[in-house]
Amino acid sequence: MANILTVTGEIEQMVSQVIEWRRYLHENPELSYQEYATSDFVYNQLNSFENLEVSRPTKTSVLAILKGNLPGNCLALRADMDALPIQEETNLPFTSKVPDVMHACGHDGHTAMLLGAAKILSTLKNSIKGEIRFIFQHAEEVFPGGAKEMVSVGVLEGVDQIIGLHLFSMLPTGKIGICSGPFTANSDTFELEIIGKGGHSSQPQDSVNPILIGAQITNLLHQIVPQKVDAKERAVLAVTEFNAGSAKNIIPDRLLLGGSVRTYSQEVRELIAEQIELQVKHLTAVHSADYKFKYNYGYSSVVNDEQLTLLVEDIIEKNMGPDYILHIDPFMGGEDFSAFLTQVPGVFIGVGAAVEDESLIYPHHHPKFAINEESLAVGLKVLINTALTINA
Repeated sequence: MANILTVTGEIEQMVSQVIEWRRYLHENPELSYQEYATSDFVYNQLNSFENLEVSRPTKTSVLAILKGNLPGNCLALRADMDALPIQEETNLPFTSKVPDVMHACGHDGHTAMLLGAAKILSTLKNSIKGEIRFIFQHAEEVFPGGAKEMVSVGVLEGVDQIIGLHLFSMLPTGKIGICSGPFTANSDTFELEIIGKGGHSSQPQDSVNPILIGAQITNLLHQIVPQKVDAKERAVLAVTEFNAGSAKNIIPDRLLLGGSVRTYSQEVRELIAEQIELQVKHLTAVHSADYKFKYNYGYSSVVNDEQLTLLVEDIIEKNMGPDYILHIDPFMGGEDFSAFLTQVPGVFIGVGAAVEDESLIYPHHHPKFAINEESLAVGLKVLINTALTINA
């Protein structure tokens, strides 16, 4: 029977290959729903490994299945593959070759780590109990997200548990962020059009100025969380778009306003949506204006299964050491991994990837975002250790 000690050497040897794959993917990024070359690359690599059943559930995703020789659990491991519409400014020797497209969120590393895990585990068919599924997902960055689409085509049918990793530039390399319960937030947006009455700036009494109304609405919306949401809850509402006007002496007839809402509770999520429209309806009526409002429910909160989180934490402590564990608070980012968790219990884990020079640590989705490639070895070990404990 294979165990973690017997593959330690293989993991160390695999790290250089994982780094090579990651750099190739970083140089050749593709946007959400356009991951044709990326998925072809992954598909071809997986087909070069032994004992895997490889398929294409959607146009730009890949699924590989490893069936062990013994009955047991079905574990899914997931990596996302898409990049972002950002012009890279890192000056790395393997910087993006694609103008205005960049892997600025670590998905290149996720894909490379899961390829490495698939290659090592594929050699252990005789020791594997049950089944391991390697899910290479498209379109995490764009709602409604590739996870929901992959669920709809049945990639989780028969799966008992699912695990996902995410590299985090804000966590120290060598640390693994663990969080039971909510890990990411519900991530919603809203769009508002205020319809007034245009006119000349010298005659405001004959107009209904949507900019004036929009300014008052912006102030009111930012009062919703402190005034209407229980202080024990965590929520963020931010107006991020405010567009109107074409000349300094013309009062426009319309204003477009938009923003973002982050919550953990479904009740708070719905409360804020209702409160936004109540405030808009009231203030536009006061000014004899009209409005069009749309609240967009985005990705739901990733909620880690408590028992599986404890199991994964125990696996990491026993096989890698307690110093790797870093208990972290939930954060307000969004993740479509939540779509998988509507079907099966799972856990989402943060892998620290901060570069050594603190002055060069940039947030995700920044044109200078970078990771410490030593983090890839840490993530690879988590995937291998978890699979060999649960399925072997």
